[in-house]
Amino acid sequence: MVKPTDFNPMPSTIMHVDLNSCFATIEQQANPILRGKPIAVAAYTTGNGCIVAPSVEAKRLGIKVGMRVKDGLAIYPKLIVLSPDPDKYRFVHIGLRKILSDYTDKITPKSIDEFVLDITGLDMWQTGREIKNRIKKEIGEWLTVSVGIGPNRFLAKTAAGLRKPDGLDEINISNFAEIFMGLKLTDLCGIKTANANRLNRMNIYTVLDFYEADVTILKSAFQSITGYYWYQRLHGYEIDEVAWDRKSFGNSYAFYKQPSDIADLAPILQKLVEKMGFRLRRAGFSARGVHVSLLYRDFVYWHHGQVGPIIFDSRDIYKRALQILQTSPRLPVHTLAVSCFDIIKTDFIQGSLLEDLDKKRRLIEAVDSINERWGNFVITPATMFGTNSLVLDRISYNVIE
Repeated sequence: MVKPTDFNPMPSTIMHVDLNSCFATIEQQANPILRGKPIAVAAYTTGNGCIVAPSVEAKRLGIKVGMRVKDGLAIYPKLIVLSPDPDKYRFVHIGLRKILSDYTDKITPKSIDEFVLDITGLDMWQTGREIKNRIKKEIGEWLTVSVGIGPNRFLAKTAAGLRKPDGLDEINISNFAEIFMGLKLTDLCGIKTANANRLNRMNIYTVLDFYEADVTILKSAFQSITGYYWYQRLHGYEIDEVAWDRKSFGNSYAFYKQPSDIADLAPILQKLVEKMGFRLRRAGFSARGVHVSLLYRDFVYWHHGQVGPIIFDSRDIYKRALQILQTSPRLPVHTLAVSCFDIIKTDFIQGSLLEDLDKKRRLIEAVDSINERWGNFVITPATMFGTNSLVLDRISYNVIE
């Protein structure tokens, strides 16, 4: 028997707002001719390009995120495939943030199209309906968002996914059992096939089984403290303040003409680092680790990471990444990737006695602000000259978190 007394009895104060089929819907908003038609935004529009955002109409035909363009066209030959237009997506993101900030100052963007709001003292359902209406009136009538309400972030996100597109739902102590009955384990964010199999081995086959399982059983299933987190999450208690944070930032580039000299790779590495560093700082992070990976022309893979003092300046990240790149055992290179890991929130950083950290940070913030206002790479390192047509800003994830 389900025990509602174990569920968090407090009123819902968390709202999850998710822009439906983000990139595709924004393209339809910008071009009314595309509305109601199956379209897809793809990193590249050629056959092997990856679809990153099918429209609602395309999804209904079975076209999914991650599918190759040629496979989407095989399902629906009249599928309209578009290249990304990041400026449009950033414009909408900023508009969404402006609306949401009228209701609370506790806003956490989870991506360019998802926001978590901590709201106290307002009618959650009325607020949800008002936000949906304002988005249509103030940003675009074709834009829809799914809104989820719950006592914690996880259940609010789960509620937002119950009736896409354009849903408004709540999971709370009065209805969680009924909603859990209608979900599969793999419907839960964070539970994929491997985790579902772990739970099955403990005779947990449904979401209600998951909810009712003892903490010790869940710890055994996950073989870590993760089991306790899942117990708290499903019972409506907040555990995801840290667990949902990003673990890394990165960028990669596949070469058409594969370079066989570090001097040819360095400008591309610099541009990848500049893009990554901007995102890292705008999300409020610094990093301890830098990782570089190479896929060679014969598709042999090499990678190496390095952990050192905390860094946030793209110049420092680049120096460390270049040092790693120079240890590459061979060339030419098919794909170059760089990432930052072991990231931390930049509330306080112990600085060096040999540099004015505040002055350095202010300078970087000024450059970032100029680039954000007037376009990427208005101010750039000299080593990036000649790379304008390379490492294009395919998808906009430059979100201020």
